[in-house]
Amino acid sequence: MTKPKKPEFRPNDFVVYPAHGVGKIISIEEQQIAGIQLELFVISFEKDKMTLRVPTHKALDIGMRALSAPDVVTKALDTLKGKAKVKRAMWSRRAQEYEQKINSGDLLSIAEVVRDLHRADDQREQSYSERQLYEAALERLTREVAAVSGVDEAGAAKQVDSVLVGRAA
Repeated sequence: MTKPKKPEFRPNDFVVYPAHGVGKIISIEEQQIAGIQLELFVISFEKDKMTLRVPTHKALDIGMRALSAPDVVTKALDTLKGKAKVKRAMWSRRAQEYEQKINSGDLLSIAEVVRDLHRADDQREQSYSERQLYEAALERLTREVAAVSGVDEAGAAKQVDSVLVGRAA
């Protein structure tokens, strides 16, 4: 039996955990859980005031990944410039698809959700669930843009917002 490949993450690296977005590895520690010795990544999600412990051998299986490359961020911002592609399916089905895209951790999929759910000031009001999904996707997108660009979240939010407003003009 081959030993599963361990990812090459180190303390102080930023990583993307699919269900929670961008976090920072604080340390790698050994713990005994249920009689089994495990090596764990300790990941801090500062904004959510949450710490997550992920077994190192499971990190890749669950979709944990390094931050996107700058060219992927550029592609994601270009995706925002596109025209919203809203399917004619029932809202519950679309909402489920949006949720899956957000939790996939894939930056381009998250950018598609932001693009599809973004409303300009002159458009109709969003429903509560639509706004919740939009804000979740927007937050994930801006956090990763901030981490990759080396700017704070406010700066990244302005960058994303300017692309969204620019497309409406």
